Amino acid sequence: MHLNQVNQPMKKSSQLILTLSLLTLAMQAHATNGYFTHGLGVINKSMAGAGTADPQEAMAIANNPATAVLMDTATQIGLSIFSPRRGYTASPSLANGNGGAFTIGPGRVDSGSEYFPIPYIARTWRLDDTRAIGITAYGRGGMNTDYNQGSAIFDPDGPGPAPVMTLPGSFGTGKAGVDLSQMFVEATFAQRNGERFSWGIAGIVAAQAFAAKGVAAFAPYTHTFAASGGTQIPDDLTNNSHAYSFGAGLKLGVHWQATAVLKLGISYQSDIYMSEFDDYGSLFANQGDFDIPSNIRFGSSWQVRENVSLHYDIDHTNFNDVDAVGNSISNIFACPTAGAGGMDLDFCLGGVNGAGFGWNDVTTHKFGIAWSPASTPDWTFRAGISKNSQPVESSEVLFNILAPGVIEKHFTLGATRKLNNQREISIGLMYAPSEKVTGTNSFDPTQQIKLEMKQFELELGYSW
Repeated sequence: MHLNQVNQPMKKSSQLILTLSLLTLAMQAHATNGYFTHGLGVINKSMAGAGTADPQEAMAIANNPATAVLMDTATQIGLSIFSPRRGYTASPSLANGNGGAFTIGPGRVDSGSEYFPIPYIARTWRLDDTRAIGITAYGRGGMNTDYNQGSAIFDPDGPGPAPVMTLPGSFGTGKAGVDLSQMFVEATFAQRNGERFSWGIAGIVAAQAFAAKGVAAFAPYTHTFAASGGTQIPDDLTNNSHAYSFGAGLKLGVHWQATAVLKLGISYQSDIYMSEFDDYGSLFANQGDFDIPSNIRFGSSWQVRENVSLHYDIDHTNFNDVDAVGNSISNIFACPTAGAGGMDLDFCLGGVNGAGFGWNDVTTHKFGIAWSPASTPDWTFRAGISKNSQPVESSEVLFNILAPGVIEKHFTLGATRKLNNQREISIGLMYAPSEKVTGTNSFDPTQQIKLEMKQFELELGYSW
């Protein structure tokens, strides 16, 4: 197929992609391997994110752009229903807000907003035997919490005349939580060189939406407040509805058919440099800077038998390279208004070295299997398991009440049914068992905070 033959289908696909992209940005709320999804595409996710080297769906080009030339022209749409269950438990405190302590009200508090519909779409076009193009739109990432209960115990005016008080909200300033949505549109080109090697490149356009509420208690630790000598409360810290940022990056990939039964693939996504969240410049480091971290993955697929394949992927995401995510909450104590002897405005919230969530980089190992029974060749069944390193240190639990991305394992199942005219319908299920991280409240050393999260997901995909 030549390029002039695909213009009309491309226009129709582009319109559908734009519509689904807007829906994705509005509803996306994943938080799995850190705050990246455990996979992309229903088939990939059915094997816990493994299968980068063995493309079986149009969305595979979002995992490795080199695979576009290995597939026929195809379209895929999908919808997942994602359900994260997250909350925190605060222990009783000996300080109870006295002596400058900021104590989280003891007890268990769960986040609301437990169900999120998330659409995606992908389209590939074979230009000829050696070249292909593609386009995808999908959501990924998301630190979403919605705490309607909870309380905090502290002295609201510091050395002033007001006594220590118990105030509503997880941080004592009303309902608390954050909402981060990310949407990606990728345009891909891939080329085959010889019989066994292909490479691909994708341009990425990204958009983010972010909102935070109920964190006004941290206003005294902001760059704005400290630089004004304690006279100016920032208006870009909290309760500003959704702010938006936009940026671009690149994704590179290669694929190698090493032997008749072994396939290998490598994919690298660059840092995506985003515009700043101006309405939250006093919350995130570097005046609202929130870039999307780079990611690299390696995949291998082994055709054990004609109807059985095994898959192993490993990927690594550099969360610590993004200051708003990687900086430790301990940075805040170098801010002049923190009362800990610090004298550097850059360490206040919103400053160049402002406090963040203290996340580590995340490395994930993914294992998957696919099986097509000889008795029912129109069916393929899949399963997978993944294990990732923990992004949240026990010393960082206070801020991570807002973003408890503590999941470490995913268990997945899925199936594909071939229909007529090269159409397929697929289903995938994911369960991430409860993980907990317990640590000391950074503003009350007599209190322990336990973060907890588990997740479920049901996804349907249709290809033609």
